[in-house]
Amino acid sequence: MNYNQITVGIVTFRSENVIFNCLKSIKKIENIIIFDNSNDEILKKKIKKKYPKIKIILSKKNLGYGVANNKIIRKSKTPFVFILSPDVVLKKHCEKNMLKSINKLKNNFSIISPISQYKHYGYLGGDINETEGVQGFAMLVNKKKIMHFGMFDENIFLYAEELDLCKRLRLNNEKIFINKTAKVFHLGAKSTNIGFEFDKCRNWHWGWSKVYYEKKYFNIFLVYLKFSSLLFIQLLKIIFYIALLNKKEVINKSMRFSGALNSLLGRSSWYRPKFNFD
Repeated sequence: MNYNQITVGIVTFRSENVIFNCLKSIKKIENIIIFDNSNDEILKKKIKKKYPKIKIILSKKNLGYGVANNKIIRKSKTPFVFILSPDVVLKKHCEKNMLKSINKLKNNFSIISPISQYKHYGYLGGDINETEGVQGFAMLVNKKKIMHFGMFDENIFLYAEELDLCKRLRLNNEKIFINKTAKVFHLGAKSTNIGFEFDKCRNWHWGWSKVYYEKKYFNIFLVYLKFSSLLFIQLLKIIFYIALLNKKEVINKSMRFSGALNSLLGRSSWYRPKFNFD
């Protein structure tokens, strides 16, 4: 296997502040597809001017992270797709060590992930370790295998997409790995520049997706019991921040409450962030 058999896929949404650092860190892989969910013509021109070989797809509608990544995977012409968030920077030798993983594991994997600065995988013995799941900001997928198992759940707009995908893969005895010698730096919650509107969006979809995921895989009665209690606690938090006149926290907690309640009621993941081009 070589670098020509890997496509880097990046989903953007008002990501001009971070995308160029991400692209600058990609040294070896030449196949790159960007799917922009904000239909940003200006950003496309800037990227094409500096990186003319990059394929950029503009979407007139904000489709969410999972749907956009599915479109990148389908558009790619390589057997492997390295999915990156725009606020990720590859560290030295990351690409080389990811390629080594592919060659070592052959075709016996569905996902390989690099490791970030966050310590969330516990003890890792050798260089390549099997794991139950990985985080979605940097994951190299075996295209044929994940297409067979349905790719990302397109009901999910934001959050838990990778959790759901990894769960389905593990239920089908597919293998997921971490390569601790392949490293990235993830800024975290910096992939877009729409400010507080993104905080509102994150909170709403965190609430919605968490409930949706548990309803999908666990006892429905216990899920309703669990989240009914959590919603009551969330309501108390809203009242607490109202008393403190903390408008920002009132909004954030209300958005999380609304997202979870909508999901419990079986409503679709409908909330979309509002923004205007400068």
